[in-house]
Amino acid sequence: MKLRSIIVDDSSMQRMAVAKLVNNHPNLAMVAEYSNAIEAKNGIKNNEIDLIFLDVEMPIITGFDLLESLDNSPQVILITGKPDYALKAFDYDVTDYLHKPITMARFDASVKRAVAKYEQINRVVEDEEHIFVKSNLKKRKVILNDIKWIEALGDYIKLVTDEANIVILSTMKSFEKQLPEDKFLRIHKSYIVNLEKVEKFNSKNVEVSGRSIPLSRNKKTELAEALSNV
Repeated sequence: MKLRSIIVDDSSMQRMAVAKLVNNHPNLAMVAEYSNAIEAKNGIKNNEIDLIFLDVEMPIITGFDLLESLDNSPQVILITGKPDYALKAFDYDVTDYLHKPITMARFDASVKRAVAKYEQINRVVEDEEHIFVKSNLKKRKVILNDIKWIEALGDYIKLVTDEANIVILSTMKSFEKQLPEDKFLRIHKSYIVNLEKVEKFNSKNVEVSGRSIPLSRNKKTELAEALSNV
């Protein structure tokens, strides 16, 4: 995946330095370079841009002026020679802030942040892993990631989710077989937890969404190992 990028900087030397970094980065595709904010604004309007490398200190129209004039700004990595702009930069919801001279490591870290943000914004909602359960004589679709924990209730089990508690006729053992082992763990004879929802644990309890759930002594090591792989 490549982020379509532009550079906006009035210094041709600085543009060359940033262009070299952009062209050598596997996650970036250079679309254009601009020496002033007016040209850049037209370029942003007429092209699909994901990321702007923007110099703050430009004559007439500064980088901040350009940001204020954009209705729907792509991600921005600000570049400046003055460290005191850092606080102001975050008022503009910029992705990152690079201080001249730019080091390769710092540039890579910025791009990594931009890629993560891009993926978060454009995350394709995949058909999430789910199972069908029978509750009150009806079949219900349950998204596995919505389950916080599962609790034994005699001949029944209770699935606890953010939305509702779903009670189904089943044993813990047979229900456990339907769950992916890397995401759920039976931590007690009466409880299975969603590993991603575990907030903390000690030798006796596991905390899930603020609720304390008992932990069997012989399951502590297994839980610690499972959580380190989540």
